[in-house]
Amino acid sequence: MPDGRDGTGDDGPGPDDDEDKPGKKPRSFWKELPLLIGIALLLALLIKTFLVQAFSIPSDSMNNTLQRGDRVLVDKLTPWFGAEPERGEVVVFHDPGGWLDEAPENDSGPVMEGIQKALSFIGLMPSAEEKDLIKRVIAVGGDTVECRKGGPVKVNGKALDEPYIQRGDTPCDDQPFGPVKIPEGRLWVMGDNRDDSLDSRYHQTLDKGTVPVDDVVGRAIVVAWPIDRWSTLPVPDTFDQPGLSAAAAVAPSALGLAGALPIVLWRRRRLIAKATADQES
Repeated sequence: MPDGRDGTGDDGPGPDDDEDKPGKKPRSFWKELPLLIGIALLLALLIKTFLVQAFSIPSDSMNNTLQRGDRVLVDKLTPWFGAEPERGEVVVFHDPGGWLDEAPENDSGPVMEGIQKALSFIGLMPSAEEKDLIKRVIAVGGDTVECRKGGPVKVNGKALDEPYIQRGDTPCDDQPFGPVKIPEGRLWVMGDNRDDSLDSRYHQTLDKGTVPVDDVVGRAIVVAWPIDRWSTLPVPDTFDQPGLSAAAAVAPSALGLAGALPIVLWRRRRLIAKATADQES
């Protein structure tokens, strides 16, 4: 007889309870695989879009720092926080207009070319974008840069010590330039292989040879491939020397203002005191 509580009695779980049901069969690996691949591709696309992207070095213009065929990782996150390229950084940027007259031929065939474009789109292969270049930032907006034949590159009158340029090259003997005043929001860039780099020196008819900051994809931070060439790409010490910043040029004015301020305040106090004395008399 039912005990008047729930109609099931208190003799323990019945045959229909969950404890007696067999465990739920896990989904097969092959059914899970498309989901895993989709998640991996989505993460790769997000990383490539917002964090880092791989680029392949297509020429010898950055020897010996970067060699043809090297793969570098480019930081794309920092610019999202408003940071702009600084002197000495190696940056990837879009062709500002006419620097690359024609894209290099791709003889890998249409199928492989399509695969590379697809994989580079999601960041699993170096970029297939043919209109990107990689150079070193030498001067930024507000700087004055120049280089005379037989001399060093100078930024705001300070000579650069450039151990990173290709051994045997001169700083600019093949193409002396300047002085050039860099417009705000633009960069003066040069390759480390000075005798084989069509950089800012060779494009001065368009915006003084400068590159818009907005065209910069990001900063190259690591040589990731081949393994035996793995290395970071720090800013050389020469770009940290005192007085290199264009702000140093206004330092005398600032010092003059600081020196004049006490005199102005002293004179003002004398005038106030004199006016008070005249009123009391």
